[in-house]
Amino acid sequence: MDQRIAEQTIGRLSLYRRLLDTLMRDCVEHVYSHQLAEKTGFTSAQVRRDLMAVDTAGNTRRGYDVGELIRAIDDYLYAPSGQQVAVVGIGNLGRALLTFFSGRRPKLSVVAGFDVDEQVVDRVIHGCRVYHMDEVDRVVAEDEITLVMLTVPSDAAQPAADACIAAGVSGILNFAPARLKVPPSVYVSHVDLTMYLEMVAFFARQKDGDQGD
Repeated sequence: MDQRIAEQTIGRLSLYRRLLDTLMRDCVEHVYSHQLAEKTGFTSAQVRRDLMAVDTAGNTRRGYDVGELIRAIDDYLYAPSGQQVAVVGIGNLGRALLTFFSGRRPKLSVVAGFDVDEQVVDRVIHGCRVYHMDEVDRVVAEDEITLVMLTVPSDAAQPAADACIAAGVSGILNFAPARLKVPPSVYVSHVDLTMYLEMVAFFARQKDGDQGD
């Protein structure tokens, strides 16, 4: 399976996982593939193929056991011992990410923040201690951090990424408005919030029948 297809599969499994959380909270014990398909917009066949990858099968009478399916997807998506995550750049977006991911996924634990602003360094923000970027080597090693979410300004993105990679980080979720250059051993995903908002604004305008000038 090539990387592009693998990324799509992982994305769908992550979506199923979030839907299963909702079903669990609503005390739903079983779910059929066609029900997941209706909620996601995928086909039932696609859902079944994806769930075969996590080595689980549904029952023709009751569908999939929600609890078992959550455990199977977790075992597939996450390292057995979990992975430690840091946020680099503790501005408004960085703080929002600290809040959003706090306790959301036990096997993806946000354990530290990094910044160069003395106003936030050495503070505990939303449960995470914030360290100066000068300490990235030590903290990454001590806390076994393998992933970072990067929310720094564009001119600071590449130096921050380089520092994290040199410290041993192997995955970067990049919110900075800059394309990063990383070695093949490092996986990076770019999230351009402004681009997505502009896309929504453009296509929403087309839906309204306003073609612009």
